[in-house]
Amino acid sequence: MTEQTVEVDGQLIAYRQSHGSGRTVILVHGNSSSARTWRPLLDGAFGRRFRTLALDLPGHGRSPAASDARQYSLPGYAEILARFAAATSARNAVVVGWSLGGHIALEAAAAMPDAAGFVIFGTPPVASAVQLSEAFLPNPAMNVGFAASVSRDEATAYAASFTAPGSTLALDEFIADILATDGAARAGLSASIGASRFADELEVVRSLRQPLAILHGSGEQLVSLAYLRQLTAPGLWRGDVQLIGGAGHAPHRETPEQFVTLLEQFISDLG
Repeated sequence: MTEQTVEVDGQLIAYRQSHGSGRTVILVHGNSSSARTWRPLLDGAFGRRFRTLALDLPGHGRSPAASDARQYSLPGYAEILARFAAATSARNAVVVGWSLGGHIALEAAAAMPDAAGFVIFGTPPVASAVQLSEAFLPNPAMNVGFAASVSRDEATAYAASFTAPGSTLALDEFIADILATDGAARAGLSASIGASRFADELEVVRSLRQPLAILHGSGEQLVSLAYLRQLTAPGLWRGDVQLIGGAGHAPHRETPEQFVTLLEQFISDLG
């Protein structure tokens, strides 16, 4: 795995790239996270097989703060993602988005017509801010993801919500990423969502022409499975939400082998 940077519309974007040469896969991290959350994929057999790119969104990880405050919104992040794909010769990639990363992928779908397919998890598609209370489970830790200032205790509580109850997964990297994220990124995201400045994601999944996989940890503490299962998504892979046992909001870290198996099966089904 190598660490690189690329300039995207005046914004320096840091990213990690595996050594694989197969189908290209772009990994998009969640709110207050970074590209290092994908290390098990990048450094493992998956990354040795596929050309795998994991970017740091502006204000996250090794990417500097946004050069334009408008980037701290779903439309802003989506534009970064689409242009990142173009700049790295990855227009035909499979796009994998975790949590906020999944919302970014859906927002960017119209600008990425050559993408081979989309995989989202921890991401309940919504049409407006009003639906958030239905799509997400009532968990006070979620408020941390929209706060400009976050204490270590708050970061710890937020990180704990990423895992299944009783999980023994170490939270240190999650906490460090939360504390390192530009607080303006969370505040800007909150303001843009509150103003419903994002695409109708329900319409996106209804009309998406590429295959869409929705994965879900059986111990998820933030997203409602019942909500996901009532979505209208004609292109939904295998016709249903794919459950991952023993995982919560972050199956790519809690149960990486199960996660990778599903991801490889989805890629294989693309042909």
